[in-house]
Amino acid sequence: MRIFKTGITVLSVYLVLQGCVAHRIHDEVKANLESCKTELAENKKAKIDAETKLNELKEQCAKDQKALDGLKRDTSIIGSNYRNLTQKYDKLDVLNNQLMDRLNKLLVMGEKDNAKLSGDLQMTQEQLLKKQDELKLLEAKLIIQKKELDELASQLKAREARVNELESILKQKDAAAADLKKKLQDALLGFEGKGLTITQKNGKIYVSMDESLLFASGKTNVQPKGIEALKNVAKVLEQNADINVLVEGHTDDVPMNGAGEIKDNWDLSVMRATSVTKIMLTSAKIDSKRITAAGRGEFFPLDSAKTPEARKKNRRTEIILTPKLDELLKVLGDN
Repeated sequence: MRIFKTGITVLSVYLVLQGCVAHRIHDEVKANLESCKTELAENKKAKIDAETKLNELKEQCAKDQKALDGLKRDTSIIGSNYRNLTQKYDKLDVLNNQLMDRLNKLLVMGEKDNAKLSGDLQMTQEQLLKKQDELKLLEAKLIIQKKELDELASQLKAREARVNELESILKQKDAAAADLKKKLQDALLGFEGKGLTITQKNGKIYVSMDESLLFASGKTNVQPKGIEALKNVAKVLEQNADINVLVEGHTDDVPMNGAGEIKDNWDLSVMRATSVTKIMLTSAKIDSKRITAAGRGEFFPLDSAKTPEARKKNRRTEIILTPKLDELLKVLGDN
């Protein structure tokens, strides 16, 4: 009986101490959560801006290509007209020579015939001068349009090179994500399909772990089999330093009305994400600045049904791996 009373006394003191520590941890976690949300919003905005800029460059390239095609058509038409006028000019020149020959032969003819021939000759010469002026104007116009066409072609080539560079970087990021997925699948071979899934979406890798793999119901301490899986993930992240990591805790929609350190689903999701983060940081050499821990509560369910099966799916922790976009953002900045 004395031992029982002593145990109760020790337990009471422990709970009081835990309550104080939990309150302070809760405040710190809330502050970290706000910081994480801000950083996540900035990253999303940066990605959207990069994709928007890429789409604008593609659209501009398409417009420039259309304009270039139009100038090519116009140049082809003008060139054809130029050749036709040149042919007419040659014919008129031949006619002029013929008339000059006739004039020389008919100089002995009467003044009336001579006057007529002089009039014809003058008309022909005037026509030739008019055609020559038209040819000169056409040549000047062709020179200007050729210069504009060359400038536009140069601009289009530069823009195509920039678009190709952006597409190459995006392909490299996708390839890096695929390679990272393969490494994770190899490292987690014994866990995948047993409460753990690995998917690639929108250039990111999602490692999703069910509650049954990591935690006991309503608890925040990671179980041994979950620790083993997280250590394997941490080793892969240690070898891939250009990957940003977001750890998200998710719960079901069943309310928690706890009186201890876990008061609601927000607390539970944040503390679970923090527990997972700490295990990975202590299991490998990973820069803490790369990792963000966030709690999502019950607000991002995989299945919105109110069934035990749906709620089981929603109780999960997701490790979201994102290749850094520094190189892509630098290209856009240079543009």
